[in-house]
Parts: sequence; structure tokens; C-alpha cells
Amino acid sequence: MNRKGFTLVEIMIVVAIIALLAAIAIPNLLSARMTANTAAAKANIRSLSTAAETYSTANNGAYPDTVARLTTFIGSAGSYCADAAGGATSVQGYQYRCTMTDGGYSLVANPVTVGTTGSTTYTATTGGVLTPL
Repeated sequence: MNRKGFTLVEIMIVVAIIALLAAIAIPNLLSARMTANTAAAKANIRSLSTAAETYSTANNGAYPDTVARLTTFIGSAGSYCADAAGGATSVQGYQYRCTMTDGGYSLVANPVTVGTTGSTTYTATTGGVLTPL
């Protein structure tokens, strides 16, 4: 008798090996995603802060009083920030809240789920100071 195929034991061994590899790989992939989200949030807040400071320099010390005014100046802030009257906007696992006044600004990036989508809250205030909280 010439039987071709796999035995139940062979299939169970293969499934166990795949499960072991998945158990090792998945936490590393999730950690890498969280690290990428955190780095992106830090870069986004820094970029928005730099844009607000540049706006101030170009407008005799006056800061943009709305996110719309900053968006008009740089062309991309709207995707990260809702206006001061609006709510927070979620991008890449972080929620962004931008408060603009003609005297300054406050930018905050909070992880949507701490420990899953990000690990650190970042804030930038008038003067371009970026602070992890």
C-alpha cells in the first residue's frame, strides 16, 4: 500500500511551530507600530509648532488665531488639528488637539490607547517648546 499525505501528528507539529513563531513575532510587530506612531506624533507636533512660529515671524509676532489660518499658511495642518471649537482629530493612533489664539498656541498629541497605539503624550506651546508628558 502506497499512501501519500501527512499524518495527524505531522500536521499538529507544523501548527505548533507556526503558533510558536506567531507568539514570538506578533508582540514585536505591535511594539514596532507603537514606536512608529509615537515618532510620527512627535514629528507632527514639532512640524505644527514650527509652522506656527514661522507664521508668527512672517506676521510681525502675531500667531495664527485659527487652525484654518495656519492651514492656509502651510497647507496641511487641517488633517491633524480640528479648530479650537472642534474636537480632537485622530491620526496614526494619536489624538491631536490644537488651540490657537493670536497670542500663542497649544498643541497636544495623546495616544488613543496608551500602551497600544502610543506611549507618550506630547505637547508644544508658544515659543516652540516640545515637551513629552
